[in-house]
Amino acid sequence: MTLLITIFAAVAATLIWYTKPGLRDLKIGVLCWMFWGASLMWTIDAVFEFSELKADYFAPAGSDMLNDAFLGFSVVALALIIWTVIVLVSDPRGTVKAALTRR
Repeated sequence: MTLLITIFAAVAATLIWYTKPGLRDLKIGVLCWMFWGASLMWTIDAVFEFSELKADYFAPAGSDMLNDAFLGFSVVALALIIWTVIVLVSDPRGTVKAALTRR
């Protein structure tokens, strides 16, 4: 589940990055790299887990799937939080600076 969730997030972020060039100053590419990196990590994990479990890999317990789903959504949420902090600190459109200096 973690692999599927991060791949869907990576594809969604990549589609946004590719189809909305006006949003590239919001560092959508950083978000893409984080999601694709997590997807690569879990792909390698899945390969090694499959090499150990063989056919049992495709019949996980329900609790394992639920835990993996929570982990996947947690990773996506953490990446979004990190990306938000990066955007707020870099302030590419000057919105934060304008809000802080306005009286």
